[in-house]
Amino acid sequence: MEQWHHTTVLAVRRDNKVAIGSDGQVTLGNTVMKHTAAKVRRLGGGRIIAGFAGSVADALALFTRFEAKLEAYGHNLERSAVELAREWRTDRALRHLEAMLITADATTTLLVSGTGEVLSPDDDVVGVGSGGSYALAAARALIAHTELGAREVVEESLKIAGSIDIYTNQHISIEELSP
Repeated sequence: MEQWHHTTVLAVRRDNKVAIGSDGQVTLGNTVMKHTAAKVRRLGGGRIIAGFAGSVADALALFTRFEAKLEAYGHNLERSAVELAREWRTDRALRHLEAMLITADATTTLLVSGTGEVLSPDDDVVGVGSGGSYALAAARALIAHTELGAREVVEESLKIAGSIDIYTNQHISIEELSP
């Protein structure tokens, strides 16, 4: 899977809760342009959360399209994600968007990419972005060896990723859903 050098986004599902979090850093080349960007949002009337890694403008365009898909398909997360991925892969303008999307509702977590992928992680943990693999490894270790909740695992894992990856900072934003 292609790595984006713009951020770290992590989703963790544990004990009937799901949390998606990200750092706040936005870079332009080798320059940090913003430290406090909000890359995780509530969609679908608050029943769905989504976070993006990649170009900010591209991700905002994807959020708008994804929100429209959610409305069109009655807030059905899987159907909306599949339709977004299909359109993203086949539309001439969308095909060039450089972003990835992690999204979740009360029962499902999905990674959506511009190559048409809609993946649900086997272990209820998924990370993307330049620090995604660091955050993913930290989250898996924390889940295996602690009793931390989903939100706390996301927070600690993003802190670890932020201490390793130069494109990830310590300004963390997290959204959480419970059934």
